[in-house]
Amino acid sequence: MLPTLNGRIQTRIFMLVVFGGVITLVLTPVLPGDPDYRTTYLILAAVLVLGVLWELVYHAIQQLRWEKDWPTLFGLVTALNEGALLWLLLDLELVPGIDYPYDGVPFWAFFIDFSVIWLVVWVWTNGPMRVPFIRWRFFGGRII
Repeated sequence: MLPTLNGRIQTRIFMLVVFGGVITLVLTPVLPGDPDYRTTYLILAAVLVLGVLWELVYHAIQQLRWEKDWPTLFGLVTALNEGALLWLLLDLELVPGIDYPYDGVPFWAFFIDFSVIWLVVWVWTNGPMRVPFIRWRFFGGRII
């Protein structure tokens, strides 16, 4: 069964809250530029909100494809456009709630945090998640 739009959104939210939250908790103290937890968790929240909007865009694009889905590798490559948009919003200081330092959010802190979270979520979703959530793929990717 192909993941439905609802299932993809639920999976994205679940993964970012669970894995993204834990990874951000562990990575924040060792990120370059000394970002604080408030900043890194607000960036994670921005990834979540923008991610739901991206899912709507991806769904529209997928409707143009014959099988109404795309290869697994595309899910990994979408990190480029999602990360670039979020970095642009951070660079322009358009993400609300963040106390931007005088020189902005450190790029390498953002890059490392975003990349590690994205890679872990992508690997877990496309592999081991199918073991503890055995019915996940039969319900179109829905968690609930």
